[in-house]
Amino acid sequence: MKIAKETRARMEKAVDALRREFASVRTGKASPALLEHIRVEAYESHMPLEQLATISAPEPRLLVVQPWDKNLMGVIEKGIQAADLGLNPSNDGTVIHVPIPPLNEERRLELVKRLHKIAEESRVSLRAARRAANDEIKTKSKTGEISEDEGHRLLQEMQELTDEFTKKVEALLEAKEAEVREV
Repeated sequence: MKIAKETRARMEKAVDALRREFASVRTGKASPALLEHIRVEAYESHMPLEQLATISAPEPRLLVVQPWDKNLMGVIEKGIQAADLGLNPSNDGTVIHVPIPPLNEERRLELVKRLHKIAEESRVSLRAARRAANDEIKTKSKTGEISEDEGHRLLQEMQELTDEFTKKVEALLEAKEAEVREV
């Protein structure tokens, strides 16, 4: 039914957003996704770093940012420092090296708390999608567009869909948390 398809699509979007958000959380390993969301003041506007440079991870603890316009080196370097990721970039004139320091225990705990907060936001999105679908189902049931039995079946289907996607969120959270806690 149309309601189930729309709800599934909304829930998939919430889980995809969670994946992207988790990719930007710093672990002890270098990942280009860590810097992609950083916005830099360039060409009289705030632009995402990924639109101004190539970001690569040639080593497990090093990111290399290669700007397409060498005049932006200083601005990009300042943008990375201002992002409050605990990173200290260095500029050699052609590329910016961003060493990824190992995480201390206190920082790991902060990141785990942040991961749980992000996951809870995703669970809230899933519940909002379920609530919207349930409201639509109840309205159609009251107006007679669908039978009462069909309405109950659809409400059960929405709950099962919510449970399925909640398990996906939990699995992503568990995997990312293990990655953060890894020494």
